[in-house]
Amino acid sequence: MEKHYLTPEGKAQLEEKLNYYKTVRRPEVVKRIGIAREFGDLSENSEYDAAKDEQAQVEAEIAEMENILLHAEVIDKKKLNKDVVSVGCKVTLFDEEFDEEVEYRISGSSESDPRNGIISNVSPVGKAVIGHSKGETITVQTPGGKTNYKIVRIEV
Repeated sequence: MEKHYLTPEGKAQLEEKLNYYKTVRRPEVVKRIGIAREFGDLSENSEYDAAKDEQAQVEAEIAEMENILLHAEVIDKKKLNKDVVSVGCKVTLFDEEFDEEVEYRISGSSESDPRNGIISNVSPVGKAVIGHSKGETITVQTPGGKTNYKIVRIEV
C-alpha cells in the first residue's frame, strides 16, 4: 500500500472535505436522482443519467479520500531532521540553469500545490532531493530536460 503523507492541517482539511461529501454532496445527488426519476422513462432521461454520473463521481471521490486517510502518515515536524531533505521540509535550491534560488515545501501528493511552491515527494524534484543534504548538487530529470540544483538550505 502506498503511504500518503499529510501535514496535520492537511489531514484536518481532508477529513472536513470527506465529511462535507458524505453529509452534503451525497444527499444532494440522491435528491437529484429522485427528482429526475419523476420525469418518467429512465431510458431517455438525460437528467437521471447526469445525476447517476454525478453520484458515481461523488462516491469515487469519497472512496479516494477514505483511502488516503486510511493510509495516511501524518508528518510530525518535531521529528524532522533539518540535516536531510524529507517530506515536510522546506528546501531552498539554487537552480544552476536559471542562476536563481527556488524554495519548495516537500509534501505528500494529496497536498501538493506546485504553483504555491508545495511539491510532492513523488514529483521529479521532490523525489530527487529527498535524502540529500545541504551543499549537495543533484541532477533532476524533468519533462523539460535535466536540471542541476544545489541544496542551499533545509528548514523544518
